[in-house]
Amino acid sequence: MTYPRLRSLISGIRLRITSITFAVLLGVLATQSAPAQTYTVLHAFQGVPDGALPVAGLVLDVKGSLYGTTESAGDSSCQHPYGCGVVFKIDTTGTETVLFRFGHGRGDVPQAGLVRDPAGNLYGTTSGGGHFLAGTVFRLGKDGKQKVLHSFDRQNGSPGGSFPGARVLRDSTGNLFGTTVNGGNSSDSGVVFKLNKFGKETVLYAFTCPICYGKAGGGFGVSDSGVIRDAAGNLYGIAAGGTVTNGCTYGCGVVYKVDKNHAGTVFYSFTGGSSDGAGPNGNLTKDAAGNLYGTTYGGGGNGCNNNGCGTVFKVDPSGHETLLYRFTGTTDGTAAAGGVARDPQGNLYGTTSRGGDPTCDGGFGCGVVFKIDPNGNETTLHTFTGGTDGESPNPDLIRDAAGNLYGTTFLGGDPTCHCGVVFKITP
Repeated sequence: MTYPRLRSLISGIRLRITSITFAVLLGVLATQSAPAQTYTVLHAFQGVPDGALPVAGLVLDVKGSLYGTTESAGDSSCQHPYGCGVVFKIDTTGTETVLFRFGHGRGDVPQAGLVRDPAGNLYGTTSGGGHFLAGTVFRLGKDGKQKVLHSFDRQNGSPGGSFPGARVLRDSTGNLFGTTVNGGNSSDSGVVFKLNKFGKETVLYAFTCPICYGKAGGGFGVSDSGVIRDAAGNLYGIAAGGTVTNGCTYGCGVVYKVDKNHAGTVFYSFTGGSSDGAGPNGNLTKDAAGNLYGTTYGGGGNGCNNNGCGTVFKVDPSGHETLLYRFTGTTDGTAAAGGVARDPQGNLYGTTSRGGDPTCDGGFGCGVVFKIDPNGNETTLHTFTGGTDGESPNPDLIRDAAGNLYGTTFLGGDPTCHCGVVFKITP
C-alpha cells in the first residue's frame, strides 16, 4: 500500500500549534560546509505489518539498541485505515523488530517518543484509543506485554485532559509527567499531569488558554510538547499563546513553568518579528546550570513570507532569552522541527522540517540536520533529498557517547511506501 504524504489524513486528532506556512527563499550559502560526515539509513519503514510515518525521536539503551514509535501501519485490522502504529527496536546490527502493534483498545496513533526505565521497560503515550478513545499512557515490558496505565476520558468533560501528544518524563521513583492538548477545564486547552506508578492521575495544572477557538488573549496553553524537570521539582515546557504582537494573532508562544505548588506561570513570552522567535516547537533541553534550549518554527527575521524562518534560543534561570541562531530559509533550513541535543562542549544539534535542498519538494526543501557551536555558527550536517535518505526529519535527535546522532524522518525512504526512515550520522 502507498501511504499518503499528508500527516493530517492519518492523525486528524492531532492539534498543530502553529499554522503558518513558510516558503523557502533561495539565496546565497549562509552556512559552513560540514566536515566529513557519514549518513546512514538504518531502516526504511515498509508499511503493514511494519510501521510507517514516525513523528518522534528515539531512545537508546546501554547496549546501543534504538527504540521508537510510528503513528501508522502495524496491524491492518485495527480501526484506522492505515494502521494504528507500532513500537519498534533497531539493534546494533541494524535489524528492526516490531515489539508491539497498537489497536483493539490498547491505544492507537502514538505520536511521541519513548522513555526507558533501568529495568528495560518502555513508557509512552498514544494520541488516540484507550477505553474512552481519548489517548493513553502505556508501559511495554521487556517481555513484549503492553499495559495501559491510564486512559484519558473525553466523555465526562475531560477534567484530566485528553489526547496526549508528547513523550512522558519519568522520575527516579517511577512517577510519569506529561501534557495533553485538550481537556482540563472549560477552555479545553489541555493539562500538565502526573501519574504515579499505579497509574493514578493528578492534574498539576490545567491550561487556561484564551486563544482556543479563535479568541485572542495573553494566556497560554495547548501543548503537544513534553516537560522537563529541575532539581527543585519545577516543570518547564512550551505552549501556544502569550504575547499578541508582530503578526502573532493568537500569541507568539511561551516557555511556561509549573512549580511544586501547581502554579503555572509564563517563564518567557516570545515576541516574534525580526528580534525574536515565534511558535516554539518540540521539547526543551536543560544544561547543568539550568539554562533551557529549544527552537521556534518562525520569527527571527523578515524572510519566509515575512514571518521569519525560525530560531534556536536559550532561556537562562532568570527567564532572560538569548537568540543563538536565526535561520535564513536557504541551505541552512527553515521551520525548526523541535528540540535540540547538547554535547559536553556546548554544541547543539537539531533538525528543520523545511529548507536545505532548493530542488526538493517543489522548492520548499526537505529539511536538514544542523549543528550550532557555542559561538552561534551553524553547520549543516545533512541535507535531505526526499529520496531514499528520507524527508521531513522529526524532532529530538539523540547522541551517543561516541558522538553519533540518531533520528527519524516522517517521509521518504522506501520508494513505494515513502514511510520514513531511521538514520544515523557519524562524525
